Amino acid sequence: MPNIESAIKRVRTSEKSALENNVQKSAMRTAIKKFVQANEAGDESTEALHKQAIRAIDMAASKGLIHKNKANRDKSRLTAKLAK
Repeated sequence: MPNIESAIKRVRTSEKSALENNVQKSAMRTAIKKFVQANEAGDESTEALHKQAIRAIDMAASKGLIHKNKANRDKSRLTAKLAK
């Protein structure tokens, strides 16, 4: 544990941001899994789930949680699955 007050505060803020980042990434993964499962099952809600998954990926990329190239690659793969 750091002794300097600013370093102590930095530890607190980094823990808080790490928690928020984990929540955001988990939500992105969940949205992707829901879309993939619905798409494989042939549900009618795949369009809406696809839109939610794309939005979750874009939000994660805009916050720097994933690289923009990974975001584009994931969106491309999801769209290809939707087209099949």
